[in-house]
Amino acid sequence: MPKFRVEITETAQSDIYEIFQYIAADNQTAATNLIKEIERQIDSLEIFPLRCPIIPESFELGIEYRHVIYGHYRTIFKVENARVIIMRVIHGARLLDLEVFQKTIIPSRKATKGN
Repeated sequence: MPKFRVEITETAQSDIYEIFQYIAADNQTAATNLIKEIERQIDSLEIFPLRCPIIPESFELGIEYRHVIYGHYRTIFKVENARVIIMRVIHGARLLDLEVFQKTIIPSRKATKGN
């Protein structure tokens, strides 16, 4: 089975950092465990990312974005050819800023192992 290359935008990387900081203010261990699980899910997208549902906001944007959910957090991504681009990681109760999807965002780092 072919693997997809998983890339994380600077915006998504910042989201992860902010989530960690917010939770770590109360419980460092819980923050660490949450981020490890989110990162594990991101890594899992290198195989069959199309298993994840399309987000409702995609219809407004005209571009197919998908998400994977862990607890209260949504990891929102798009699939382009053999790439999975992580766009945002946000709390599910938070309104999604659609403007971030209308900009060209250059991935900040590779999330896959061995790339």
